[in-house]
Amino acid sequence: MESHVIAAVPLALSDALRDWLDLGLRWLHVIAAMAWIGTSFYFVLLDQSLRAPKEPADRDAGVGGELWEVHGGGFYHVQKYVVAPPRLPDHLAWFKWEAYTTWLSGFGLMIVLYYLEASSTLVKPGSDLDPWVAVVFSLALLAAAWIAYDVLNRLVTDGVVLWSILFAGVVVSAWGSWELFSPRAAWLQVGAMIGTVMAANVFVVIIPAHWGLIRAKEAGREPDPAPALQAKQRSVHNNYFTLPVLLTMLAGHFPFAYGADNAWLVLVVLMVIGVWARLFFNLRHVGRTHWWMPAAGLAAFVVLAVVVDRTNDSAAPAATAADVVRGKQIFLFAGCAGCHTLSDARATGTVGPSLDAAQPSASLVAERVRDGKGVMPSFAGRLTDAEIADVAAYVSSTASG
Repeated sequence: MESHVIAAVPLALSDALRDWLDLGLRWLHVIAAMAWIGTSFYFVLLDQSLRAPKEPADRDAGVGGELWEVHGGGFYHVQKYVVAPPRLPDHLAWFKWEAYTTWLSGFGLMIVLYYLEASSTLVKPGSDLDPWVAVVFSLALLAAAWIAYDVLNRLVTDGVVLWSILFAGVVVSAWGSWELFSPRAAWLQVGAMIGTVMAANVFVVIIPAHWGLIRAKEAGREPDPAPALQAKQRSVHNNYFTLPVLLTMLAGHFPFAYGADNAWLVLVVLMVIGVWARLFFNLRHVGRTHWWMPAAGLAAFVVLAVVVDRTNDSAAPAATAADVVRGKQIFLFAGCAGCHTLSDARATGTVGPSLDAAQPSASLVAERVRDGKGVMPSFAGRLTDAEIADVAAYVSSTASG
């Protein structure tokens, strides 16, 4: 008994350290994402609210637009130059670390929560995909998303065609991720792909364009406006991507959404609603307010909620042999065997109670897995309701046999 307790200590320490790392990365990720999204919202509003300068001296100096704002107990006068000011200012505020920190902290969370635990969190239950292969697929999809997006932007100049192809790409990515990964990981994978595109836009296109303006002025030559225009286009794209990515960041707390039937389609619809919301506000910034747009978005959300809820209205059917088989795979991959004893799974864990001895009912197993108790964590955010039901069916049918 003593040896089992000693052997369990490193595991407990490892879990504790991972939990603290998870907390720290999540905190940093949320802070950085809030800053990045807020900056994106503000600068698109600013750019679309600019008016022609009234002072002739400003126009002669190259000012293309200006905006008066009131905030924080005072007035602000913001000006944007067509290309660059006659002289570089002594101080320039840069907006890049919000994007970099968001992506780096998000990728860190992918490593801690999904790549290091790929067998239980990334691989789709019942899949024959090796965990390391799933990780490689995930990384490859992140890179492929940026490459495809960047090439597409350089080849397609028509905005309607570009956005149509981008939408088709999101649909294919959502479906493909659903086929490859666990439901929760599939949603996050799509969000990570879009987030990678957003961060790469900043790193590869937007910031280099800014440096091009600065170096041209330092060299005493007129800057080329083309890279700046491309940077603006990518910045606007990022603005429309913000709410879909934010959705996938939050979705891990809502198993009823990512665990729904055809959840990849649910994800696509919610992302479209998010882009639709940004379109409403961006049109409003230029004086075109269409109140039917938020009404239509709300109606689409309500219809989706009703449809998804109806898919779960029927009573759960009795456990089948296939449910038990899937439950065994989830039991092994989710780490249950490391803490419990269950002869059918050849599990000899002693951290938690022996399931062979306890012979729990399916409802009790489902409750413990879903809610947790004592040292046992809740798996509600890691497993879908269907996966929890499969584990419960497996444990109750084998432990009582």
